[in-house]
Amino acid sequence: MAEEEAVKLFGTWRSPFSRRVEIALKLKGVDFEYYEEDLTNKSHLLLKYNPVHKKIPVLVHNEKPIVESLVILEYIDETWNEGFPILPKDPYQRSHARFWARFLDEKCLAAIEEACLRSVDRQKAVEEACELLKLLENELKDNKFFGGETIGLVDIVANVISCWLKAFQQVAGVELLTKEKLPKLCEWSDEFVSHAVIKGCLPPSDKLLASLRAHFETVASK
Repeated sequence: MAEEEAVKLFGTWRSPFSRRVEIALKLKGVDFEYYEEDLTNKSHLLLKYNPVHKKIPVLVHNEKPIVESLVILEYIDETWNEGFPILPKDPYQRSHARFWARFLDEKCLAAIEEACLRSVDRQKAVEEACELLKLLENELKDNKFFGGETIGLVDIVANVISCWLKAFQQVAGVELLTKEKLPKLCEWSDEFVSHAVIKGCLPPSDKLLASLRAHFETVASK
């Protein structure tokens, strides 16, 4: 890798947020060096590059750090602007994609976590999460992906639904993403994880399940 194009990614194998960045880099064909972080013992490099939040993911491009996964995805698209487009060129469509990406992070993820972890009124939490996922599903319309015929920003951000949500459901014993409730979203999920690049950016299912079980047990004991 040429020094002027040195790219590093700091993340963790089980994080959908760092996996998003990995997906974007690979779709763009960008070579990068990956650093696996232990969040119980954060490296001096992580603290150096992200001293404010001290979180992953962090992308370092020519020693310049970029943090927060949504910000990083846009940076990647603007920096390596040839080849695979992550965001549409049209300003309205770009703003539309940004809206749904934020909807996923700010609304859907919180609702999914609430549905999986809540011990009181869980059914209500499940119904609320399904309502939000239905809104997301409607955005697919008749398209193969949220980006149309190719993977785009919203698809990458929705990676948590295609892999992590299924594991959440299995560990928590709830049903959110089913063919009966959300048929289009299920079809999208199957299509998404079948993509060659995406396949290589998914965590091992058995390892993820074990990790989530440990996490859920820790939360339940508090």
